[in-house]
Amino acid sequence: MILTVTLNTALDLTYGVPELVPHASHRVSDMSERPGGKGLNVARVLSALGHETAVTGFAGGPTGAVLRELLAVGLPPRNADTRTEDGATPTAAPITDALVTVAGNTRRTIAVVDRATGDTTQLNEPGPLVTADEWTALLGRYEELLTGADAVALCGSLPPGIHVGAYAELVRLARTAGVPVLLDTSGEPLRRGIAARPDLIKPNADELAQLTGSREPLRATRDARRRGAHGVVASLGPDGMLAVTPDGVWQASPPAKVLGNPTGAGDSAVAGLLSGLVEGLSWPDRLRRAVALSTATVLSPTAGDFDRAAYEELLPRVGIEEHTTAA
Repeated sequence: MILTVTLNTALDLTYGVPELVPHASHRVSDMSERPGGKGLNVARVLSALGHETAVTGFAGGPTGAVLRELLAVGLPPRNADTRTEDGATPTAAPITDALVTVAGNTRRTIAVVDRATGDTTQLNEPGPLVTADEWTALLGRYEELLTGADAVALCGSLPPGIHVGAYAELVRLARTAGVPVLLDTSGEPLRRGIAARPDLIKPNADELAQLTGSREPLRATRDARRRGAHGVVASLGPDGMLAVTPDGVWQASPPAKVLGNPTGAGDSAVAGLLSGLVEGLSWPDRLRRAVALSTATVLSPTAGDFDRAAYEELLPRVGIEEHTTAA
């Protein structure tokens, strides 16, 4: 089982409009809603890949109730066609709801997609205020779940009320339990969390620059690793991913740049890295999967879903370049 932690869950709403015009009224051409927050996005992709997953974090209020109802449906992502070679469509692997109930109302995130250009405008509400007792309940649930986990992903922002060193605390608990831990956050929570020595972090270019002060990808990625992470995989947007690990340094690139909605692409990459880890894949194969999933997510019309056909077509075409210099 792979465990994902989303402290600031959300109900994701995606609105499609023919064209987004500032200061104008718009008729929505299509709309979808689904459980969201980075860790839940990761879990949905893992499920579609056939990995049993548990999700924890916080959910509360009427919005949290809707989120959990949608999560209970247990369907694979729309556009994630999981048919086998004989044409059958297997059920996605189960996602276990281990969320902790809080008194506050779960936030909503709204993605407005301009169908003419593919550009997305994102509106993110703040999360609910989490109390000290609710945080303590989360820690207890997390430690219980770690006993059956093969790997854990700690993902996303912190809701109000949670101390800035929360991810560092969760990293240390995972390391004590002997469970590989991936950290995907930003700002001061990342800075504190990396000092707890996670097995892997996955910053994007902006997060990496904020952490290290450098925008040169290789220099910044190496600097991030020196700060405590066992390995660093940096998302470079349309240029793919750069990995600095104890086993070597690789850059993985999609076969071509694509236009579309990038929402959730980084979460799909995390799912690729985690699934590759638990399956024992080599670093180049983990990176191929992560980049193919990320690119296939950009090509999906719904934020955070991935296009199965595009993923399978892209996977063997992802380019891998090994750097000969030491990590």
